[in-house]
Amino acid sequence: MKKIIKENIMHGLNGMSWGMGFGWLIGLIILIILIWLIVKAVNNGSTSAPQQSKSALEILKERYAKGEIDKEEFETKKRAILS
Repeated sequence: MKKIIKENIMHGLNGMSWGMGFGWLIGLIILIILIWLIVKAVNNGSTSAPQQSKSALEILKERYAKGEIDKEEFETKKRAILS
């Protein structure tokens, strides 16, 4: 009877040590995956759509609208762009 109890105790401890030995590894892997998912979600939310290149005429119109160039210069450059 003592032998059976002793074997059951030893078997239980061995089983526990196996689980305890690799249990932390599984927890660590789950933690790493969670951190990766969070970082990925944050980065996807912060990335903006790439801006499309503006044509020379659009840039010229913006400069004229902002008052950086006068009407005469706008018309001269516009003719140069369109020709």
